[in-house]
Amino acid sequence: MKRTVFVASLLALGVTAAIAQSDVVKERQDLMKQMGAQTRPIGGMLRGQEPFDLAKVQDSLKIIATSAEKVAPLFPENSKNVDKTEALPSVWENKAKFDSIRSKLHQDAQTALATIKDEASFKSEMPKVLQNCGACHNDFRKKS
Repeated sequence: MKRTVFVASLLALGVTAAIAQSDVVKERQDLMKQMGAQTRPIGGMLRGQEPFDLAKVQDSLKIIATSAEKVAPLFPENSKNVDKTEALPSVWENKAKFDSIRSKLHQDAQTALATIKDEASFKSEMPKVLQNCGACHNDFRKKS
């Protein structure tokens, strides 16, 4: 009887750990999609395909800055080899660089939020924020 309870406990623990890994991956994927959704209208504004909208830019920058902070704990070591993730092993192999880019994204988004007041300041500051997205995707995300 004790053996059965022990085995059942181990199985439950394994299932719980698997669920926790998939939850953290889903959570970070949702967060990344949310950040990506913010960059589309901003990119349209930068290319002149959409009119400049300061309120929309400020809302997007708040989400990007907040998300850059929230994403840090969503890359635990035990989520490294989970299926259905676009995160490369380099995230965990070069964690200092990954965290540096994430931190710079947060800081650049905060700076842009404080300094963008019109279309001219938007066009000079926003590319600095978006460069962080590109830097991270180049080194830490599978190419699709």
